[in-house]
Amino acid sequence: MLQHRSPAVTTPNEDRYLAVTAKRNRRNKASDLSHQLSSATGTTVSRQTVYRRLGHIGLYARRPVRCVPHTATHCRLRLIWNREHALWTPQQGFCVMFSDEFRFSLQSDSRRNLIWRAPASHFLQENSIERHRYGGAGWLVWGGIILVSRIDLEIQSVTMTDHIFRDVILEQHVRLFRGAMGAKFLFIDNNARPYQANIVD
Repeated sequence: MLQHRSPAVTTPNEDRYLAVTAKRNRRNKASDLSHQLSSATGTTVSRQTVYRRLGHIGLYARRPVRCVPHTATHCRLRLIWNREHALWTPQQGFCVMFSDEFRFSLQSDSRRNLIWRAPASHFLQENSIERHRYGGAGWLVWGGIILVSRIDLEIQSVTMTDHIFRDVILEQHVRLFRGAMGAKFLFIDNNARPYQANIVD
């Protein structure tokens, strides 16, 4: 018994149009792509059809990766530092402490904004959103690591100020490692190059 297959809703050219439009603006919603296709070709399709057509070429609606932005200067200075210390011995590496901090916002984030991306492409630049502004209440978490040890996380409910950094981070954590390792100790906070600063009361 022969079965009659229903004709395709879109043509190959219209499928390519959907793909190109989705890649040009990955934050377009399926309804937006449907409207754009209708305006360009006169073909009207549902949101589900848009999802299916893009899924056939490996594009799916997924949440973008959130990341902290890095300027070209940040990247250049970090590359320079790594090249300068590429020949360090393990003994020299034992004397370096790396630390970083991150602020967690307590405000709700529905994260309903989706993008069109292929599987295993999470961390491509076009698939990420730079986020560095945090409004409202939050918690600041600071931590440090060294090859042979680590520092317990320091949690603050306020913004990290110069005085908190001095009285809490440097005095209560970093100074202990500095005293144990001596003059060879090197502290690198937030992956920045060594610097000096004065705190004035």
